[in-house]
Amino acid sequence: MLSLGLAVIFGLLNIVNFAHGALYMLGAFATVGLTTYFGIGYWGALILAPLIVGAVGMLIERFLLRRLSGVDHLYGLLLTFGMALVIEGTFVKLFGSSGLPYAPPAQLRGGVNLGFMFLPWYRGWVVLAAVVMCLVTWYIFEKTKIGAICVRGRKTRNSCRPSG
Repeated sequence: MLSLGLAVIFGLLNIVNFAHGALYMLGAFATVGLTTYFGIGYWGALILAPLIVGAVGMLIERFLLRRLSGVDHLYGLLLTFGMALVIEGTFVKLFGSSGLPYAPPAQLRGGVNLGFMFLPWYRGWVVLAAVVMCLVTWYIFEKTKIGAICVRGRKTRNSCRPSG
């Protein structure tokens, strides 16, 4: 999922986003926060966390990256690298550098013995969800109108960015 996001951002917006990993981490912390502090279940957090991170990403694009449109790509690279350092440093300061425990939801506990390995249901779900997201992304860009506008029209710089 991480590499899919990087490929889409670079392919459509022509930005090397070094903050992508930090935003991915933000999604993990949003999920833990939603489930732990707000009492939202796993499946609800699975919907809300990407929306939260997407909103943060849109704010970053709108107020920071858009200002760098038309200049050398190095500036966007430096900006996103700096943002990654700030975001990661903030979370290390707040939560420490070791991971936070996160129990899989009750529906995904346990696993299946495949003969050559034991596959936990949760890991199988993660792989399945990633494959589905890759296929959905491919379908959107190859078979829909937005794909025709963004992918096939990318010869014009920033063709998928909203105007204004």
